[in-house]
Amino acid sequence: MDEEVQALAARLVRRLKEVKATITVAESCTGGLLASTLTDISGASGWFGQSWVCYSYDSKVNELNVERDILESKGAVNAAVAIQMAEGARNRSGADIAISITGIAGPIALNSNKPVGLVYVGIASAHWANAESVQMGGSRQENKISFVHFALKTAIDCWDRAKVRQKDAIAEKEKEVASAAVEMAKSEAERSRRVAENDASWQEESWKDPGTSVGDDADVAWDGK
Repeated sequence: MDEEVQALAARLVRRLKEVKATITVAESCTGGLLASTLTDISGASGWFGQSWVCYSYDSKVNELNVERDILESKGAVNAAVAIQMAEGARNRSGADIAISITGIAGPIALNSNKPVGLVYVGIASAHWANAESVQMGGSRQENKISFVHFALKTAIDCWDRAKVRQKDAIAEKEKEVASAAVEMAKSEAERSRRVAENDASWQEESWKDPGTSVGDDADVAWDGK
């Protein structure tokens, strides 16, 4: 296997292991090459449970819940099918992330106007799904290796972007919480100020007898003697 492909696989696995995530894959044109690349890494049983190789339309429908209407109207090589393959594999396996590959490794397919070397890679997690495509140039075997290379790189890029979005979301949430705390503190301070003002006003009024005056008090006192 290509050394760069192995290096990319190792990079992806390190990300999985950092958060104890699991992965699954669904392949068409690569025939299991992506799964083989990932499971070449020692300890694969800790983060890799199963995968699918679905070449035919029927297998994509029956195994991965790809919509037959899309296959029959658009073919198997498009973003919608790539996403549905990835989502189907993830749902069936229970993995945290799934990668799918659907493309034309070569030679040119009969009754198809799609070029050899075209590939779509789907990435799905519990919270998002995406598909990327690229046009390769090479022999059938070269294209299969290139497709796996592209799939691994796409998965790493999606993972890293999702991590950035997660950090941004956490930072925004912390900002909102801090802002809410400041507003609450201001509200509490204002409430305390009003209570203090009311208490002061009440104490001032409590020293006054609205029915008497200082002079009246003095007269009463002398009369008592």
